[in-house]
Amino acid sequence: MGLELYLDLLSQPCRAVFIFAKKNGIPFQLRTVQLLKGQNCSKEFLQINSLQKVPVLKDGDFILTESSAILIYLSCKYQVADHWYPSDLQTRSQIHEYLGWHADNIRSIFGVTLWIRVLAPLIGIQVPEEKVKRNRTYMDHALQRLESKFLGDKPFLVGQQPVALGYDVFVGRPRLAAWRGHIEAFLDTELWQEAHGPIFNILEQMTKKTLPVPPPESQKNMLFRISKIP
Repeated sequence: MGLELYLDLLSQPCRAVFIFAKKNGIPFQLRTVQLLKGQNCSKEFLQINSLQKVPVLKDGDFILTESSAILIYLSCKYQVADHWYPSDLQTRSQIHEYLGWHADNIRSIFGVTLWIRVLAPLIGIQVPEEKVKRNRTYMDHALQRLESKFLGDKPFLVGQQPVALGYDVFVGRPRLAAWRGHIEAFLDTELWQEAHGPIFNILEQMTKKTLPVPPPESQKNMLFRISKIP
């Protein structure tokens, strides 16, 4: 069995792994794990990742979780172009620096939008308005730091999810808007749309009530995650 990637493209870390593998022509078997259907809680998936999370990489008998670790593994194994994961130690260390900052300041904050607009209402929970406003303030602060510390005047340094969910974080931020444009152009429209299709369509599905209601075993985990929204 060759390389297998267990992904749900509703998840930003999964989209990052999917886009990276596709863009670099890395052959893999896509194993879709639908989180809203609770497939991450199945006995079969627990044998792959007992933490019940995606993404997961399976390469023969080797299993790896966490998107940053997976991206680094793919970069090294398939010897991708140097601009993805430079051989220069200091430049590579700056990538590690950003990945660490991203997990705490982008992923943990911007992912809340999906919980507020879709996942919490899906199981009958309304997130208090003060938490919604607080999260937007956190998002603004994170974007300021992203722009000043990591992007600067460079064209490249990904965050599409809040836009898809009705909150355009790039309004009034021309440098970040230009950066997003560079990313989309570099990846090409077809790949961008393929990866982001599920998240682009989720509000429409929510309105039409076509999203699956998560099973009870998933709802327990969802309630715990919602309780952690500051």
